[in-house]
Amino acid sequence: MSLPLYNRYQDSGTDWLKEVPEHWNLRRLGYYFAERREKVSDKEFAALSVTKNGIVSQLETAAKTDDGDNRKKVVAGDFVINSRSDRKGSAGIASQDGSVSLINTVLTPVAGVDRCFVHHLLRSVAFQEEYYRYGKGIVADLWSTNYSEMKAITLAMPPHPEQSAIAAFLDRETTKIDVLMEEQKRLIELLKEKRQAFISHAVTKGLNPDAKMKPSGVEWLGEVPDHWEVLMLKRCFSSVDYGISDSLEPDGVVAVLRMGNIQDGKVEVDDLKYIDQVDEGLLLRTDDLLYNRTNSLDLIGKVGRFIERDGPTTFASYLVRLRTSDNCDPTFMAYLLNTEGVLGSARSRAFVAIGQCNLNPTRYGEIVVAIPPPSEQRSIANVLDARIAEIGPLATEAQKTIGLLQERRAALISAAVTGKIDVRNFAVVGTGVAKELAYADL
Repeated sequence: MSLPLYNRYQDSGTDWLKEVPEHWNLRRLGYYFAERREKVSDKEFAALSVTKNGIVSQLETAAKTDDGDNRKKVVAGDFVINSRSDRKGSAGIASQDGSVSLINTVLTPVAGVDRCFVHHLLRSVAFQEEYYRYGKGIVADLWSTNYSEMKAITLAMPPHPEQSAIAAFLDRETTKIDVLMEEQKRLIELLKEKRQAFISHAVTKGLNPDAKMKPSGVEWLGEVPDHWEVLMLKRCFSSVDYGISDSLEPDGVVAVLRMGNIQDGKVEVDDLKYIDQVDEGLLLRTDDLLYNRTNSLDLIGKVGRFIERDGPTTFASYLVRLRTSDNCDPTFMAYLLNTEGVLGSARSRAFVAIGQCNLNPTRYGEIVVAIPPPSEQRSIANVLDARIAEIGPLATEAQKTIGLLQERRAALISAAVTGKIDVRNFAVVGTGVAKELAYADL
C-alpha cells in the first residue's frame, strides 16, 4: 500500500521543492522565522550541543573553549542549526533554554508555525541539502551558511492544522522505525558480545572442556590448560618494527596503512594513502600483525592481521609491526591480542599525557599470556574462523536493515514535509495501516 497524493499541485519554482500542494503557501524562510542573535554567557545559560539527534545538554565530548561569555542565546522552542557543512544534519527544536556556540544559527518561529512540523521540515534531507547549497567558503565540505543566505530559501508551508497533522503522523511513524532500528542495533551488540565471549574463552581456556587446568598467576587469565605455556608477549615475536613518518605523496605507489585501517582483527584496505617509495624492509607481507601504539585509549593495542594485496604496502609510524615466532600462529595471535584481557593490559601500560597515549613495544611485550602448542593454536584459529563466518553475515544483515530503515525514514519525512504524499487522513488512523505505510515505497 502506498500513500496518496494531493489532488492539485502548483509549481514551487525551486528545484528542491518542485511541485507542492496547491493550497500550501510559498514564501521565503525569513517570513516564517526571525534570527535570534543575543549574546550570552554559559554561566547564565547552560551550554547546549547541536547534534544530529537534536539539541541536547552539552556533550562531554564537545570541544570546549575559554570563550564561554560569547555564545548565542537559545529559548525553548527555537530551532537551531549548525551552519558548517561538515556538520550537516546537526539541528533541531530546543526543548530548554540555554546557549550554543556562535557557529550555529538560532531561529524563532513566528505565530502560526507548528514547531514539531518545523523540527521535521528543517531537519529533512531535502532541506539540509538546499540549506548547505547556499553556503560560502573555500572548501566545499567546510563552508558555512549564514542567516543572510538562509532566509532566502523558499519554503512551502501548509495551513497550521495540516502542519500539526503531518507532524503527528511523522512523530508516530518515525518512532516505530526508530524502535525497529534499536532492535537491530541491540542484535548487533548481542552478536558482538557472543563473538567476543567465544573468542576470549577459546584463546584462554582452549576447546577441550575436560582439559586439566593450572593457575596462570595472572588475574585476568585465571586458570589455563596445564600444558599451555605462560610467558611474556615479547617471546611470541621474532621481530618488532616501527613504521614510516606520515609524509604522504598524492601520486605515490606504495600504500600506507594507518590507525583507521586496523579493525576487528583485520587490516582494512579502503581509503588508503600513498607515498612514492619506502625501504623494502618496511613492506608488509601476509600474516604480519600491526597494533596501534598511539592515540586514544580505546584504540591503543588494537591489532590487525595483514593479508597481501595488489601493490606494495607499508605502515605509518603510529603503528608497530609484529612478526610471530615459529611457535606462534599469526591467526591465533590476532584473536588473542584483541581480547579484552590483552587490550586492558595494553591500556594499563600505555603512557598517557595531555590526552594522548603511547604504548611502545617494550611495555607491550611485558604483557603475560598463555600459549598452547602450535598445532592446538591452528585448531583453535580454524574453529574461530568458522564460528565468525557464521556470526558475521548475521551482523552484516542487521546493519543493512538499519541502513534501509534509515533511508525509508528520511524518504518518509522528506515526502511528507514537501507535500509529495498526503498524510492528513493517516494522522488519526489505526496503527495497523500506519505501520504498513512506514514501509511503503516512496
